[in-house]
Amino acid sequence: MHQNYHFLKQLAPALHDRLAGKYFIEAFSQEKDEIILVFADRAGEDELINPFFIKATLTSRFACLSFPDKFDRARRNSVNLFSDFENKPVALVRVFTNERAIKIQFSDDSALVLKLFGNRSNLLSFDSEGNVVQVFNNKLVPDKSLSLASFDREINQSFDAYIQNNLDHKALFPTFGKQVNAYLEQKLAGKKDAGERWSVIREVMQQLDASEFFLVKTDGEPALTLFETGELIQKFTDPIEALNAFYITYIRLSGLDREKAEWLRILRKRIQQTDNYLENTFAKLVELENAVRNDEIGNIIMANMHSIPERSEQVELFDFYRDAPIRIKLKKELSAQKNAENYYRKSKNEKIEIARLNDSLAFREKERAELAEHIENISQIAALRELRSYLKTHLLDGKKAETPVNDLFKRVDFLGYVILIGRNAKNNDILTKQFAGKEDLWLHAKDVTGSHVVVKNQAGKPFPAPVIERAAELAAFYSKRKNDSLCPVIYTPKKFVRKPKGLPDGAVVIDKESVVMVVAKGE
Repeated sequence: MHQNYHFLKQLAPALHDRLAGKYFIEAFSQEKDEIILVFADRAGEDELINPFFIKATLTSRFACLSFPDKFDRARRNSVNLFSDFENKPVALVRVFTNERAIKIQFSDDSALVLKLFGNRSNLLSFDSEGNVVQVFNNKLVPDKSLSLASFDREINQSFDAYIQNNLDHKALFPTFGKQVNAYLEQKLAGKKDAGERWSVIREVMQQLDASEFFLVKTDGEPALTLFETGELIQKFTDPIEALNAFYITYIRLSGLDREKAEWLRILRKRIQQTDNYLENTFAKLVELENAVRNDEIGNIIMANMHSIPERSEQVELFDFYRDAPIRIKLKKELSAQKNAENYYRKSKNEKIEIARLNDSLAFREKERAELAEHIENISQIAALRELRSYLKTHLLDGKKAETPVNDLFKRVDFLGYVILIGRNAKNNDILTKQFAGKEDLWLHAKDVTGSHVVVKNQAGKPFPAPVIERAAELAAFYSKRKNDSLCPVIYTPKKFVRKPKGLPDGAVVIDKESVVMVVAKGE
């Protein structure tokens, strides 16, 4: 919770007390993804007067602020940044309303913003008009188009708004985050009355703002929380001291402990995602198997064919399977026999869907067992080299491979595979001709226009059925079959896809193909 809004809301005033009136001396970076900000009352001939340092560690896996008492700059491999702010006095430090970002405002209304968005954390500078001037991490391209005005988020967080949102506190307080929401759900359990629930929410909010900060350990990993949970290490009332203690505790973990903790967290998250998938898929399968089957409806129509009036849109017939009446929807432009044939066709798709769901359940259950085995094995590893060897041998770190084409195509990461989606006809050609390898999997909705979809190959690994299914769902979604109940999608290795001269943009010839039936599903 060191990046939680309710913590930053208390950190910002503490920073204001330390920084207001001080001058920005310099900002420099001597390690990738780390920047040091230096403030002082003024610079003396040989040393800084009352300096204050902010170290911003902004990696994709760990982002955190810390405030060292001193920091000796290296003579080499160090670069100056944000030099436009040199010798400007700090006027105000505040947190943006309902946002995980802290603004350091100078006397001329220019500003530095510490944007603490998890793996998208960054440091940005703005001119006095609120426009971006410079960003620390240039890979976060969307940050270059932000404005200061876009950070503050005014939200109606009144009791009336709570009632209007059907007692959904997450809609009113998106700043709570997962840990606070889980903590709050425990306290709300069994409480139905709106007033009683609102009182609990207000009590938790008072607790979040109580200036009590807990350094704890959960699952072997240190954490900074606003309520006591896990194994308590230390309690603080100063947010700067609390954040320093958390940062030092985190970096003091040995390389083995840190990497083990991170991989155990990743694997547990994958198990949770798999459990959610299994639960949802099983519920869907039960719903399909318990519903009135389309072939049964077809049989009921055929048994009553001569008693169904022409051009009927709905008819009530006797369901001899359940010994009760049943209402059946009909297409008025079709005869009774043609309506029955339509339900028989749906029945084929229904059987395909049930078989697909059973296959997916079997695959995911096997995958879950493998993940649980990985967790048990990694927990017992006692050497860093052994851990990295295990990860490499079992291809657990395959998902870390980066692709440089995120800005060209839509990208979806699924089960460690990268799925790329063309944006238009010309973009489809670029994806298929220039960025798809011959062993990559190529997909497209059958017989209609739509996006080319490519699943990047992982050497030595066959494409898992759920990955093919997910890519096919995306191909269906980005096609003119988007609204079909079931969509046939072609899939084939890219080596069987050709682009002869003279074909229009996006058109290709496929020499060999397989077809999968899926329900269209976007990102």
